[in-house]
Amino acid sequence: MIELHPEYLSKNGKKEFVVLPYEEFQALQELLEDLEDLIDLRNAKQEDADKPSISLTEVKKQLGILE
Repeated sequence: MIELHPEYLSKNGKKEFVVLPYEEFQALQELLEDLEDLIDLRNAKQEDADKPSISLTEVKKQLGILE
């Protein structure tokens, strides 16, 4: 898990904004991108769940790839 060191900026006595060290911001962006990729992968797998699959051996045979 990412350890964050936020600095809070207040407006009218309420926390309004957060400032993070750039490295922590980058780590959060990468984590969010990975999460989006995982969601996309799960959705794609669910959409194709009922479709027939082809083994790697069969694909190699169809493409003429020898082992």
